[in-house]
Amino acid sequence: MTTPDPSPQADEHADLWLAPAELESWMSVVRLITRLPWAIDAQLIRDADLSMVEYMALAMLSEAPERTLRMSVLAERTSASLSRLSHLVKRLESRGYVRREPDPADGRFTNAILLPAGMSKLESAAPGHVAYVRHLVVDNLSSERLRRLGQDAERILQRIDSPAR
Repeated sequence: MTTPDPSPQADEHADLWLAPAELESWMSVVRLITRLPWAIDAQLIRDADLSMVEYMALAMLSEAPERTLRMSVLAERTSASLSRLSHLVKRLESRGYVRREPDPADGRFTNAILLPAGMSKLESAAPGHVAYVRHLVVDNLSSERLRRLGQDAERILQRIDSPAR
């Protein structure tokens, strides 16, 4: 990424290459976005027998009115494809944590509903999960740096979600 091809054709693309400091920062971001989800997933599986995306689905449902969301909305909030979420909710259903039913407002849609057992599972998993997130991220940064990290993450997400390239 840092050493451009010395051929004349490569000169027109020279501005695309990352400078050494940019590459170093980018590689830190790559390691973070790869290892942080893995670390959180491992903690949740070890301590609560839930994957990170299962935990997120339960958490999103717990915050929704009547603990109910359309599957499409839940997929968006958990950053999962609808297909992946469907498999995930099926697993959570088999464990008695959620149920699916047609949306009474529009039967073309399916709702996911958090059941009492799912809420109990979430409540028992949350303290260890929050403590681990606090240990890895929150307590590792000043309030200002954490705020800026959140803002920077939102800026990048907006760029990802923007239709223009």
